[in-house]
Amino acid sequence: MGQIAPATLEGWYALHQVFSADWAGLRALAPEQRAAIADEAAALFTELAEGADGGWSAAFKLVGGGGDWLFVHFRTTLDELAEVQRRVSDSALGVHLYREYDYLSVTEAGLYHATAQAAQEAKPGSDEYKRMIQEAMEAEGAAAHVKSRLYPQVPEGMKYLSFYPMSKRRGETLNWYTLPVDERSRLMREHGMTGRTFAGRVFQVITGSIGLDDWEWGVTLFARDPLEFKRIVTEMRFDEASALYGEFGQFFTGIRFAPGEWPEVLGSRPRGG
Repeated sequence: MGQIAPATLEGWYALHQVFSADWAGLRALAPEQRAAIADEAAALFTELAEGADGGWSAAFKLVGGGGDWLFVHFRTTLDELAEVQRRVSDSALGVHLYREYDYLSVTEAGLYHATAQAAQEAKPGSDEYKRMIQEAMEAEGAAAHVKSRLYPQVPEGMKYLSFYPMSKRRGETLNWYTLPVDERSRLMREHGMTGRTFAGRVFQVITGSIGLDDWEWGVTLFARDPLEFKRIVTEMRFDEASALYGEFGQFFTGIRFAPGEWPEVLGSRPRGG
């Protein structure tokens, strides 16, 4: 049972883009040129806010290191995501952006418990095992709470964001991928229970990136109070799944702003003007 990968459900493709602005170049422009860039950015992000076939895009002002802005995009297909990436790059604003970081992934719900249970009742790889996994995937995929993870809609007022990539440890003495599937199921269930204590305070989106990017998962947290990020990450670090097997990349913290705020963000329109 140790070598069984958990079944997963996937939803929207996701792209997180971190950019720094060429502020010297922007400030060297005539006021009307800068205003035109801001107006185009507002129009572009208004259009990208909702994908034609599902998904959405949003911009965040980053606080701290890493860059000036984080753009988050969710789309139904990789092709649509590529088109969004191209449109940002080809925009008038894109000429003045330096890409600092990006992360490609897809929303994911891991079925650890269902996989462990199926492996106990049928031989992995057998027709019976595959049937049980398929039934579990159909049942889970129809559940409202799973749909909210695969096709996330951020609750109203949660304008603060924290994003970070992570992987599971594959060290010489501690290796997540050699644990029996029922043990991984136990650890992830405990981890999930900790997260549930923050329901209504933190909205969490898990995206899988194995085979798509350098890390294995991305974690995007939304909250009304940014201190909730510190609280939930601290609590979850004490879970065995993280304490022994979690490895984490760079953290990015931002504040969401509406497309119509681009003139103010770029300084081409005074606050309140």
